[in-house]
Amino acid sequence: MPIKLENVGIAVRDLEAAISFFTDLGLTVLGRDTVSGEWTDTAVGLDGNHAKIAMLQTPDGQGRLELFEYIHPQAIETRPTRPHDIGMHRIAFSVDDIDEALAIAARHGCHPLRGVATYEDTYKLTYLRGPSGILVMLAQELGKA
Repeated sequence: MPIKLENVGIAVRDLEAAISFFTDLGLTVLGRDTVSGEWTDTAVGLDGNHAKIAMLQTPDGQGRLELFEYIHPQAIETRPTRPHDIGMHRIAFSVDDIDEALAIAARHGCHPLRGVATYEDTYKLTYLRGPSGILVMLAQELGKA
């Protein structure tokens, strides 16, 4: 049976702020909608859900993010995911220029958790907190900048 990754879904506090962050990094918005009704109750497994959603895509067309902001029920705040927590962990992006990507993130108030590391002279990488506390990894393959 063939299988492919469709998208990664992320609940956010503020859909517009999250869209702005990810589009500034280079993703494009494929579509937006507000969804509710029996079909969403069934698909999501949450009765009475109502959400604003946006589908974004990476420039290479291979990666998609579905961002959603719940209108109902009210979203539940949780503590931010830590790098060693079990479960959904982080989203990672390859970038051509990590310094440029970090400058874009900084304009959104997002900064590295600790700094930028170099892995075996192959990658420069860092983790940062994106909108709604999303853990984001940025990685630049060395020799491609």
